[in-house]
Amino acid sequence: MLKMNEIKKLDASAINQKVSELRKELFDLRLQKNTTSVEKSHLLVNLKRDIARLLTALNTKEASK
Repeated sequence: MLKMNEIKKLDASAINQKVSELRKELFDLRLQKNTTSVEKSHLLVNLKRDIARLLTALNTKEASK
């Protein structure tokens, strides 16, 4: 789980890279969930929240420019 103070230290390109990594991980977990069972289903929720945090931080950085 990412914290906002960690996210604020990242620049825009690092945030975009992290978002793409988390989206791929989320896709893989969803695929695993639909084909087999997932032991840690709470990771889906955590990944979605982390992506939302990153996108929020990215939008605030772009708005402040």
